[in-house]
Amino acid sequence: MSKRSKVRVYLTIFVFILAAISYLDRTNISIAGVQLMPEFGISNQELGFIISAFLAGYGLFQIPAGWLAKKYGPRKVLTWGLVWWGVLTAAMTLIVPTMANAFMLLLIVRFLLGMGEAVVYPGSNQFTATWIPTQERGKANGLIFAGTGTGGAVTAPVITWLMTSYGWRESFIVCAIIGLIAALGWYLYARDTPEQHKSVDAAELAHIKAGLTGVKQNVSGVAVPWGRIFGSKDVLLMSFSYFCFCWIAFIFISWFFIYLAQARGLNLKSSAILSMLPFIMMVVGSITGGAIADSLTKSRGARVGRCLFSVLALLLAGAFLIVGSQAPGAILATVLLAMGAGTLYFAQSAYWALAADFGGPHAGVVSGFMNTVGMLGAFLTSSATPWLQNHYGWTSVFFVGAGIALAGALAWLVINPANRVHHEEDEQVMA
Repeated sequence: MSKRSKVRVYLTIFVFILAAISYLDRTNISIAGVQLMPEFGISNQELGFIISAFLAGYGLFQIPAGWLAKKYGPRKVLTWGLVWWGVLTAAMTLIVPTMANAFMLLLIVRFLLGMGEAVVYPGSNQFTATWIPTQERGKANGLIFAGTGTGGAVTAPVITWLMTSYGWRESFIVCAIIGLIAALGWYLYARDTPEQHKSVDAAELAHIKAGLTGVKQNVSGVAVPWGRIFGSKDVLLMSFSYFCFCWIAFIFISWFFIYLAQARGLNLKSSAILSMLPFIMMVVGSITGGAIADSLTKSRGARVGRCLFSVLALLLAGAFLIVGSQAPGAILATVLLAMGAGTLYFAQSAYWALAADFGGPHAGVVSGFMNTVGMLGAFLTSSATPWLQNHYGWTSVFFVGAGIALAGALAWLVINPANRVHHEEDEQVMA
């Protein structure tokens, strides 16, 4: 067998890097909050509002982001997004406590930053639907979403070092520069379709086309089947389960650093080191889970590889949250809770692989809708976590998370992975 080019692999790695950068930009506020809260005189609850402001912008613009990715392609849309969030990250540094309505300005900038970052996953899933054969989507999405854990793991030590050495503002400037450099690289190398990329040879192009989901992928003029998307039982159930997934994930993303400092009494340096572990396990879980899901899907079908495997992942995650929250020491608690994060991310690739399968050429819109519902979970947990902590203690945060994991697992039991919202006849209808 002759060798074929691997441009789709290189682009998937590039999207992984973009995902990591996006999480660097969104989670830096949790680390910087240690300095930002006393500087601006704000509480845990008010920091939760700042985190929620980002998630509000991010969640509300998921569907428009998916539409933009479909209309203009992932190359342009992801480039615009990188530039946008680089500029807004830098804008955070211009806000000082002496400004009138400084707290409101923090909320506004974080909301706008969330708007810009809304394109990252709908854009990446539009790329997946066009570039990645169905049988490779678990591994591809596993790698892409390993960017979540990688970005989170890098954030704690890097931002802590920059913050303690120079200040939280300087750490944000570094994040902004990284994003702008990545924007230039992505724009120069990426293309919207395999046919447009000069480095894709005939063998790779044939391999990609043979593994797509059975509908034309480059159909920008085809009307979006909004009614079938919003009315699909399976899309709605998948989105609800992703709500549950994001609720749990954002306990770690937004609050774990502060949990270690406040509940476990660790200093800044120790919190930074231990808070890396859940994100490392997210990377391991995302990549491993994607590979296992693809293997099971190939041998046992999507019902087992996507749905039942995700049920097991969520149930394990909930169990580790309960056990970890009861652990007597900081290190043991971190290890067990990190296992919860890792097993949770076993399921990550299944959501996005099925969103691409369900949507076909409308994958960006379907995944944008799913992520909108998911970000509602993230938004609620960002405010609910400090409320639960204030009223019932940190243990309650993880017990509630375990209950939500169970609800997400039950939803997977009734999802039909063979569902499609795009039909061949849609290609005759122009938007």
